[in-house]
Amino acid sequence: MASLPVLDAQGLAAGNAALATVIAEQPIKQHLIHETVIAELAARRAGTHSTLTRGKVRGGGAKPWRQKGTGRARQGSSRSPHWTGGGIVFGPTPRSYGGKVNRKVRQQAFRAALRAHAERGSAALMDVTDWDVPSTKRGLEYLRQAPDGIAARPLLVVVEDVHSVVARSLRNIDGVYILAGAELETVDVVATRSILFEKAVWARITRGEVEVEAVSPKPKAKPAAAKSAPPAPANAVADLEPAPAEKPKRSRAKKAAPAAEAAEPEAEVTEAEAVVADEPVAEEAAPVAEVEETVEAAPEAEAETTPDDEEKS
Repeated sequence: MASLPVLDAQGLAAGNAALATVIAEQPIKQHLIHETVIAELAARRAGTHSTLTRGKVRGGGAKPWRQKGTGRARQGSSRSPHWTGGGIVFGPTPRSYGGKVNRKVRQQAFRAALRAHAERGSAALMDVTDWDVPSTKRGLEYLRQAPDGIAARPLLVVVEDVHSVVARSLRNIDGVYILAGAELETVDVVATRSILFEKAVWARITRGEVEVEAVSPKPKAKPAAAKSAPPAPANAVADLEPAPAEKPKRSRAKKAAPAAEAAEPEAEVTEAEAVVADEPVAEEAAPVAEVEETVEAAPEAEAETTPDDEEKS
């Protein structure tokens, strides 16, 4: 027989409660659940829509124009449905959408939905009596320590009083919904993926005392969740502005290569010029010196011999 885990003040499954006989022995009939859910959803519709017929629209008592002689179609009232501002034909009127479902059918559907949650492991009882101050942080830790079957969302928490400390501690958590036990219906049980009952509410549903069997060994608390650093706040203005384009980076090797290549031809040219310049200069210097010596020596010789020769003669 399926049982429901009973959670202590820390959210740990400290015990198990046997499923009531009326619920455990109830066969799950899908067609009964479907019929009940459709009727309950229809009954939740307000049905306050209303329109005015031609008899309820103000005005239109006088005939718009005379019967004959105008050349136009005869009209008896300016509030006829085909006139602007006229009445509505077959419009919606206030009504109740709720349908009748037998009491025993509703009971069977409700018990079958509860049994389905119990067999699936997505239902549990909460026995919290020592919470004095509402605390959402404590409620989050309570649900984190709960069994894995209660981790599914949406989670419905059924309490005796929606203004109690437990209800106010859990109502601000995302995916968690609080509902009073007196308002619980089959559609609420079917629509949620996991459900958590207050112990007093479960006793009223099953019409008997809840017998809790202690679990041994006692479950251990889950380790604390690792805290992650909060994300840095984004700058809205910076996000809207386009990011500046990055300039392409040039490597130093590519810059040095052309310089080296340019330097090599200059060195070759200077060496060639030096070689070419040295050879002609050396060859031309010698003839010039010899000519100057011969030119200077010749007149001296002529000047010395010429007077002597004249005296002797």
